[in-house]
Amino acid sequence: MQLLPRPEPYPEVVGTYEYDFGESWQHEILLGKIMEPEPNVAYPRCVEGARACPPEDVGGVWAFGDFLKALAAPKHENHRDIKEWVGGRFDPEKFDLNAVNRELRTL
Repeated sequence: MQLLPRPEPYPEVVGTYEYDFGESWQHEILLGKIMEPEPNVAYPRCVEGARACPPEDVGGVWAFGDFLKALAAPKHENHRDIKEWVGGRFDPEKFDLNAVNRELRTL
């Protein structure tokens, strides 16, 4: 992970995390503020997010774009294969906060 210099009084620290070096997925990490821990709350935890993660092994950023185009176009030559490969359904706009926090609890 690479953290950029901390702005004062650190309203937002931006870092990047590269997942899967072969496909170069880079994620931005934003820290809005630091708060006191809440009692009886498991950490780490995610409080907000956007969009679904790309399916595992979809390829890099460009391949994911091709995947989304094929999935959205029923007449695309690869639509049926892509839909079958992804298990029939994939909503790129869906973000499941509970699923993310379940994953974080396994760390």
